[in-house]
Amino acid sequence: MTVETRPTPIYGPVFAADPQLVYERLRRHGAVAPVEIAPGVEALLVTDYQAALDLLRDTDTFSKDSRAWQATVPPDSPLLPVLGYRPTALFSDGATHARYRAVITDGLALFEPHRLQRQVAEAAHQLIDRFAGVGHADLIAEYARQLPAFVLTTWFGVPEEQHADVVAAITGLIESTARAGAAYGELVAVVTAMVAERRERPRHDLASWFVTHPVGLDDDEVIRQITLTLIAGHEPTTNLIGNALLRLLTDARYAGSLFGGAMTAHQAIDEVLWHEPPMANLSAHYPRYDITFHGREIKAGSLVLVSYAAANSQAAPPTEGGELRSGDSAHLAWAAGPHACPARDPALLIAITAIEQLTSRLSDLELATPAGELLWRPGPFHRALVHLPVRFAPLAG
Repeated sequence: MTVETRPTPIYGPVFAADPQLVYERLRRHGAVAPVEIAPGVEALLVTDYQAALDLLRDTDTFSKDSRAWQATVPPDSPLLPVLGYRPTALFSDGATHARYRAVITDGLALFEPHRLQRQVAEAAHQLIDRFAGVGHADLIAEYARQLPAFVLTTWFGVPEEQHADVVAAITGLIESTARAGAAYGELVAVVTAMVAERRERPRHDLASWFVTHPVGLDDDEVIRQITLTLIAGHEPTTNLIGNALLRLLTDARYAGSLFGGAMTAHQAIDEVLWHEPPMANLSAHYPRYDITFHGREIKAGSLVLVSYAAANSQAAPPTEGGELRSGDSAHLAWAAGPHACPARDPALLIAITAIEQLTSRLSDLELATPAGELLWRPGPFHRALVHLPVRFAPLAG
């Protein structure tokens, strides 16, 4: 068997069309494989489940600080809006990481689950009302992308007239195209104005909480923590909703069960988190010194990414007799270790509620385009549909 020695691209339409096929080829390299994440930008990708856990938990060997690696890529690289260093919980270690993360986790803890569920349900109904009488919709553009955005922008007090700008910026930067840097700059501009205003006039919102938190973040630290939370809260939740809806609409095991309520929604989400995680390849780490990791020699400062999608597919529990299983939570869709996603519970609640509300209102949903013709957004980091067109019997107003 011949093993490709050149780095394998994990971006673009070919990869997006069938990433699992690419992961299977990458496993020929062992637990860690050379990949290209943008033209001319190489990295190492961990595709093995145990190796991924070892990396995510080993803070002595691996750092999250990307500055040494960043110096090796062009300053206008479209990857930098995602991987470029900023003073946030995502790019820090030890006490600094704990300080930044405390602001985020303390803020998220302010939202009582029942209150959040009610808010999501109300927003879901408002969105569904916009297309329920038409008989067709794009569930990505008109629902999955809008619902998390409404919740997050409401929490942070983003001016209503800037909601659409925030969503467009987050969508643009995560795709790592030529416009990614401009998109990140647009998001930062919105948040910078908000932080300046909250310094003068605090409100009852998360932006004010971040500004006034006892750890005492300076303005730039506040701006970066807010932008991180908006990005990390919106993109994965949008993709989780979209990918789970696609599974409900195409998997024969769910046939006739769209009106099945919470368990059906939870089962679909569980399976997506195992097999189509909304963020497929991320958790950037950098060895502090030259190492040999699971048989691969890695130079200090090299970019090492974790493939949640590849690791999960290797370790996914079997589906016995075609029956659905729920509750298996050992997947890596939320990462692991000290940098595991702090918003797991709110994201799950938003996604489950979004699917429950939609399928209870429109129980005859069906795809308006063959599943094989659906397009996936390009980029190395996410697993996300471009559109999800559906049809249904229009509801009377």
